[in-house]
Amino acid sequence: MDVVQSVREGRGGFLLFGITPPKAATPPDRLSQITEANLDRLRAANADGIALYDIAEEQDRNPDARPFPFLPTHDPGEYLAHHLRDWHKSTVIYRAVGKYSEPELAQWLQNADADQVMTVLVGASSSSNQGSTSLRRAYELRQELRPDLVTGAILIPERHTNRGDEHLRMLGKQESGAQFFVSQILYDSNAAKDVLAAYADECEARGITPVPVVFTLSVCGSLKTLDFLEWLGVKVPGWMRRDLRRAESTLAASLELSRSIAVDMVQYGRRLGVPVGLNVESVSSRRVEIDAAVALSLVLRGTLAD
Repeated sequence: MDVVQSVREGRGGFLLFGITPPKAATPPDRLSQITEANLDRLRAANADGIALYDIAEEQDRNPDARPFPFLPTHDPGEYLAHHLRDWHKSTVIYRAVGKYSEPELAQWLQNADADQVMTVLVGASSSSNQGSTSLRRAYELRQELRPDLVTGAILIPERHTNRGDEHLRMLGKQESGAQFFVSQILYDSNAAKDVLAAYADECEARGITPVPVVFTLSVCGSLKTLDFLEWLGVKVPGWMRRDLRRAESTLAASLELSRSIAVDMVQYGRRLGVPVGLNVESVSSRRVEIDAAVALSLVLRGTLAD
């Protein structure tokens, strides 16, 4: 499936596999090895496209100590262009716009291959620190320079639980040019269903067609990974946290939970008439978690087919 074309046509049903580019300090010979390993798992995952994340430190997101240290990574656009040349399927390039000056962001927008590349524009994690370019200005630049570049935005179901207005944020971004949405890692399907229902109802009230919404799933192989997810703002319901902590295999339990959440969201999206896609996030360096992410991707491929 051509994900770029699917989003342009407002269709869901596609599967992405999300990875983080290698660390910026990776030696050249090791970088080649990692890239080959990345290509192997991308082929094994049998996804329709990939998502390449743009990592920012985001220390202002949470005052608590970060469970894992922040290490800068290769720029996702450059990594695709110079190292993933054998990858020809659709690719979503995340852009943490605050990291880039307007000229830097403008140059990338102008050079992006709109037939293969889509982008997700990500704003600052705190309103007190907008960085070099604001999210509003990034949307303006995209509209001025590359209106043909398929562009998406972030969806945070937890924010809807706290504020009740995430669907209005979605529609505001849609008016600015967002053609699809991608959630952060999802462990609370009730929160996601609440925002999806509110979005569908508001679209109906305004006479607007809902755009594809992509829900991100990720396996959790250890309690430290669970702590990091919660540090990032991922809401893990109490009963689920309890089950993961007591499970004989945290990894196996989280894989089954992610599968059931994905099935729930795909079925609910179909009932609402909102096109839904899925994204399996695989950012761990642990082999067992990488293999589990690939396994989850293959399982979700069948879910979308059904």
